[in-house]
Amino acid sequence: MDLQLQNKLVLVTGSTGGIGKATARAFLEEGASVIINGRTEEKVQSIVNELSSLGSVYGVAADLSKQDESKKFIEKVDRIGELNVLVNNLGFFEVKAFEDVTDEEWMEYFHVNVLSAIRLCRHFLPKMLKRGNGRILNLASEAGVKPLPHMIPYSMTKTAIISLSRGLAELTKGTNVTVNSILPGPTWTEGVENYMKGAAKAEGKDLDAYVRDYFKVNEPTSLIQRYAKVEEVASTIVYLASEKASAINGTAQRVEGGIIRSL
Repeated sequence: MDLQLQNKLVLVTGSTGGIGKATARAFLEEGASVIINGRTEEKVQSIVNELSSLGSVYGVAADLSKQDESKKFIEKVDRIGELNVLVNNLGFFEVKAFEDVTDEEWMEYFHVNVLSAIRLCRHFLPKMLKRGNGRILNLASEAGVKPLPHMIPYSMTKTAIISLSRGLAELTKGTNVTVNSILPGPTWTEGVENYMKGAAKAEGKDLDAYVRDYFKVNEPTSLIQRYAKVEEVASTIVYLASEKASAINGTAQRVEGGIIRSL
């Protein structure tokens, strides 16, 4: 299937690893040009070098949780070219008891997981609306619909991303601009792998057995009973960014293996 993404300029935030890196790779494989983003020049350049054989790759380092760095970042992106697709992937989570999360940590969650996306949407959405074409994909989570008691701040910010996306989609009527959120479930990223290895070791269990038990005990409603692959999430994002998906707008697209037990 030709997704008609050749020569499109795509920005993927938080794309030096995990879902973001897989998404950048998938766009490049479809013929798009991609801007890689991370907090450090060294890491960004490393990923640019790794993916450069696949197509046109640019790297712009910035901590998008900070307003001043976001402003400079946007200026650099504008100099690269007219942005066709914005993928707000940046985000973080931590397993922590609700009563132990400080005010400062709550604000960090908001700045990283929500405000970073708001700032970029605020700049790039009007440009897309003016020309009548563009795609914005905001990474939320199944936790935005099914809040996790051990990750309440993360869950709350992902609910905010779903609401933000639907609200922005309402502004796109009569155009070929779409705004959708993506709701991955548990996904096997580098960070998750390290966490699970540590947890399995602490309990003296084999990693594979520990992962299987994890889904039986902690995610019994999962229909796939496994972690999603980053490539599976990336392929959904790339499809929704394509011209083939122009009728899909304002949705919260689930890629969570059926964990959310609802129609």
